[in-house]
Amino acid sequence: MQNFIEYVVKGLVKHPEQVTVTPVERNGSTVYELRLESTDVGRVVGRSGKTINAIRSLMIAGSARKGVRCSLDIVEENQRRR
Repeated sequence: MQNFIEYVVKGLVKHPEQVTVTPVERNGSTVYELRLESTDVGRVVGRSGKTINAIRSLMIAGSARKGVRCSLDIVEENQRRR
């Protein structure tokens, strides 16, 4: 799943070299923390969150086939969650 997220997000942003995805285990599920250039956050979120919601939907569908749970968080430089 980590490779999928990196592939999709790097295709959307202007600074793909700044994209990092870190898996973190929490309460029996995997949370993927996405860090990227602050100017690229809007590109990943999209209008009204449509882009990030589409990525999350694909993640949920893919992880359900494997029988695992996962989610995606965008972590900004000042450590706030989005």
